[in-house]
Amino acid sequence: MQSTVSSTTKKYQMTPSEREAFQTAFMAWYDEHRRDLPWRQNQEPYRVWLSEIMLQQTQVQTVIPYYERFLATFPNVEDLAAAPEELLLKTWEGLGYYSRARNLQKAAKQVVDDYQGKWPQTSAELEKLAGIGPYTAGAIASICFGEVVPAIDGNAFRVFSRLLKIDADIANPKNRSIFYDAILPLIPKDRPGDFNQAVMDFGSQVCTAKNPTVGDTELAPFFRSYQDGTLLDYPVKTKKAKPKPVALFAVVIESEKGFLFQKRPSTGLLANLTTYPLVMAEDLQDDESELLTPEEQMTRIEACFKEAYGLTLAHLKPVPVKPVTHVFTHLKWTITLLSATIAKDSDLAFFPGEWYSKAALAEIAMPTVQKKMAQRFDSL
Repeated sequence: MQSTVSSTTKKYQMTPSEREAFQTAFMAWYDEHRRDLPWRQNQEPYRVWLSEIMLQQTQVQTVIPYYERFLATFPNVEDLAAAPEELLLKTWEGLGYYSRARNLQKAAKQVVDDYQGKWPQTSAELEKLAGIGPYTAGAIASICFGEVVPAIDGNAFRVFSRLLKIDADIANPKNRSIFYDAILPLIPKDRPGDFNQAVMDFGSQVCTAKNPTVGDTELAPFFRSYQDGTLLDYPVKTKKAKPKPVALFAVVIESEKGFLFQKRPSTGLLANLTTYPLVMAEDLQDDESELLTPEEQMTRIEACFKEAYGLTLAHLKPVPVKPVTHVFTHLKWTITLLSATIAKDSDLAFFPGEWYSKAALAEIAMPTVQKKMAQRFDSL
């Protein structure tokens, strides 16, 4: 990313002497307090990339066992590129946001096919790979190839907004360039990767969102917001809209063959993953003002299965358990569980799924929301 310093960002920059003193103190802090993480023991690009993708939306301690299991299954980029999708998703199971796993494989295929197995060495080239944005590209390029480039994530926004009193709204993507311009001069040219990892560690251990302990470190004198008592006023961020509530029904259909599961469409939420058949409550209504009774809802669900799949539901009724709630980034699902049966000789030709025994279910990738539903159903 190329950037030219504007007059707007000059006020956030340090003097050369301040910058040198900060770099020395910051790297000394990192050398003493750096975390011992598996992906830091071997900073080969494949491993660093994998860790950075897994760490998106997921805590470090949660990632470590998944990272080790993933590497054991796919030791290198060639193995990942050639992997069956079902094995990929099963290995990823539990981390959520399955589009990350699919993009991992897309990027692996790009590295193998377009770059002959050799990783691009600049952040600009790395951003051409699927699922790699400016932060991940900056992290890989600096850690693995020594490029002097910021890796700007939530930790970086928090650390540098407090350090330099940057009052630009971090929720506005246009303001990322302000942080880029402010951070770039602070990166020591001989240790860009260590600097970006220091930001990660300092942000997660010291300069936390709540109860930061910046004042207990030798870096306190450099933090302008700490010096004037405004540390917690940064970063500036407009509030995100609350996730939209969505009501659904999950139909648990059981027979001697096991449970009938539906494969989700190839695009959209939970793409290609397997769940109980789901019906959105709003799809049962003719208009938004219509208020259906529970009996009418059951009748319309039966009609949906008949019309869409040619399946006749019998004994459809609510399961006497609390609804399952699950929050995605922008949606909050509330799922009412229903139980039903279908005729033994039902034709599944038009149904996007199949019967699974409990043993078979252990072999396929299950999204977290499905695990919640199964646990709730099994609690009866």
